[in-house]
Amino acid sequence: MIQAFGLTSNSRKDLPPAVDDVSFEAPAGRVTALLGASGAGKTTALRLMLELQQGRGLTYFKGRPLHRIAHPSREVGVLLGEVPGHPARTVRGHLRMLCAAAGVPVRRADEVLEVVGLVSLRDERLGTLSRGMDRRLGLACVLLPDPHTLVLDAPADGLSARESHWLHGMLRAHAAQGGTVLFTTAEPKEAARAADHVITLEQGRLVADQAAAEFARTRLRPRVAVRTPHAVRLAALLTKEARTAHRSVEVVREGGNRLSVYGSTCADVGETAFRHGVLVHQLADEIGDMGPGADLFPGEMAEAAQAAWESVTGPESGLAGNEAAGVAATAVRGGQAHDNPSAPGGSHPHGERVPADRGAPGDQAAHCGPDPGSGPAVGSGDAALGPAVVSRPPAPLPSLPPPISVRSAPSPLRPLRYELRRAAGIGTGFLTVAVVLVASALTAVLLARVGHTPQARLLAAWPRELPLPPAALGAGLLGALAFGDEFRHPALAADRGTVPRRLGLLTAKLAVATVTALALAFLTVGCDAEVLYLVYGRELTEVPADWLALSASWFGLVVGCAWSGVLAAGVFRSTTAGLAAVVAVPVLVVPLVQRALEGASVRAAAGFPARLREVFLLQWPFGGERYLVGAVRVIAQPVGGALALSLTALLCAYLLTTLRGRVR
Repeated sequence: MIQAFGLTSNSRKDLPPAVDDVSFEAPAGRVTALLGASGAGKTTALRLMLELQQGRGLTYFKGRPLHRIAHPSREVGVLLGEVPGHPARTVRGHLRMLCAAAGVPVRRADEVLEVVGLVSLRDERLGTLSRGMDRRLGLACVLLPDPHTLVLDAPADGLSARESHWLHGMLRAHAAQGGTVLFTTAEPKEAARAADHVITLEQGRLVADQAAAEFARTRLRPRVAVRTPHAVRLAALLTKEARTAHRSVEVVREGGNRLSVYGSTCADVGETAFRHGVLVHQLADEIGDMGPGADLFPGEMAEAAQAAWESVTGPESGLAGNEAAGVAATAVRGGQAHDNPSAPGGSHPHGERVPADRGAPGDQAAHCGPDPGSGPAVGSGDAALGPAVVSRPPAPLPSLPPPISVRSAPSPLRPLRYELRRAAGIGTGFLTVAVVLVASALTAVLLARVGHTPQARLLAAWPRELPLPPAALGAGLLGALAFGDEFRHPALAADRGTVPRRLGLLTAKLAVATVTALALAFLTVGCDAEVLYLVYGRELTEVPADWLALSASWFGLVVGCAWSGVLAAGVFRSTTAGLAAVVAVPVLVVPLVQRALEGASVRAAAGFPARLREVFLLQWPFGGERYLVGAVRVIAQPVGGALALSLTALLCAYLLTTLRGRVR
């Protein structure tokens, strides 16, 4: 159950708030529609409920606010707008990535794909999906962790009638299993047809809270309500006069002595009753509904026509000839009510139909079946009220994915697996590596041709004119993309609107960035050495004598750039900012460190390695103290010190923003 109390958005300058003191309930086991025209405040109300927008009010999901739920996507499935996924990712890859985030088995992706009918499109890219397929994928993402509550913003917007029918069937199936469904719509027809409960907003305020049947009866179609003890006779008279005058009028018997007349006025109905001496107890203008005939689609019209024809021309129908043809045509036309709510051919859920359509009876017969031949004129009494309703058994609800068990924990539940699938699911990383290797090899060849480049810089393709080599820039870009793509396409946190700041997620991204940077650094040196050997021979590929220290410095530089990209993108929420932070280390931080070290000093750190050995009394196995001293020397270099300083500052900034978000 969803319980919203006093939802109020913050005022916008001198304008009234988009949502003002809205309170309602969406019970479990039912589909609830939040209805309102564009600008009525539907989306704002959802964002307030999901704590995505600043405002006042409380919203409880099964008795708890969203920020008190450990795993929000496990309890509340949210779809706001388009599917928040990278357009280059495949449908199946996107769902498998979310499986790792939700902590569900990977086979769950195939199960929901089969349920939503996307098995044949599982290898398609998200950017190539049509609107209907995008809605199906969005529903698959929502159903993936098997949530109890579904909150969807205009899920059927832009869909065809058949796709909307399928979507509403899925929502009703979820509610039938005890779940809660809340969706927004601007179409009254959709709300009445698809929901059990309708909440109407107008200019940010709640104006109606009704059951769907009451909403359909009172808020959709204008009608004339008539109460008379001679309902059958008056209905026949109204139908006969409408056909004679070629006017579109529909008369529906509501039961007992009550009639609902669509397409007419109180004056016309009153004059007809007066002329024929029919006693009338009530005559008033009301608003009626659009009827269940809106569930018919164009592909079902032929079957409906045949059913209507058989119902009105059978031996027990009491109708014959052109009269039966007219009734059958109008019954079939009622299936089109979802396209034209004011069409007189719409059916009614509570009674019979007494239609009177435009055109001659012969014209009606031409549209609904073989020519029945000429027949007697329209009669009066019950014969004119033949069984013109097309009855269909209710369609079975679509099947949902089987229930699963997910432990409550912060998302993502499997951060390392999630990060691996996120990074490998698109070709950006592989393309970046390829570009880095090509650029590095070309740079190494040019440096060797020019000459005067040390061997270490030649193998790393690092000219003195550039602040960083191509491999370090590529590692920084890959690190920045780790968080940059998250904020640009927040598939992980569609239910929260932002990427969760979890230390587990940060650790996974740093680990994957480390492995990627080490592989890139190794491949770069190997490719440069191979290209130099092919072009200039063996003399330029000799291993330097101090290769161990140089390797440590090289790998430390590339890994440090990757970490800087990850942390900066996580702090500033941008790939560009992450890459800028990487470039800022040699451009801005290194000169500052060099200036600080070159200043006048009274004491020097001479003999630091020897004193370091004295601090560690235990002897390190396999000469481990040498590696420790080498690491200290790397950090003592201007670039190493600047990089360590930058990483420390970025890590502290990330932890500070994480703690601040948790305090809120």
